[in-house]
Amino acid sequence: MLIGIMSDTHDNLPAIRKAVEFFNKQNVELVIHAGDYVAPFVARELRRLKVPLKGVFGNNDGEKKGLYEVLGIADEILEMEADGMKISVTHGTDERIVRALARSRLYDVVVVGHTHRYEIREDGRTILVNPGEVCGYVTGVKSVALLDTRKREVRIVNIETGEMLGVMSL
Repeated sequence: MLIGIMSDTHDNLPAIRKAVEFFNKQNVELVIHAGDYVAPFVARELRRLKVPLKGVFGNNDGEKKGLYEVLGIADEILEMEADGMKISVTHGTDERIVRALARSRLYDVVVVGHTHRYEIREDGRTILVNPGEVCGYVTGVKSVALLDTRKREVRIVNIETGEMLGVMSL
């Protein structure tokens, strides 16, 4: 299964459109959003995904009721399984929670956002993935991640240039 991972879209509709186009071209089977959509009007672009979207709230998501109504976002921590891989998603505002999830030995992959900086790293037997920011406001890099559960690989990609920014095998 190929899973698209994004975070920190912060109402940047052109960047969201680019990320959605990228995921659709990659033929992902699911997209995970690690929070900070900001306002419900981002649904206009996110609904163009050809696959389901699952996600969590971030610290800048003020209109939670609206985001729930248009996207079904309801949680701050999400657990799922894909091809036998256990995945947890949280925005990452509290690093203690991120560490606890990673070190719990319950998950193969923990997905976070919040810092706007892309990263793939091991924490014990768990891979921690931060896809960076779709919006590009903080780092200037608009990035997403691809998790291939069959190849057991995570890649970070710049959605403007197509450049691979990082890769790790699980």
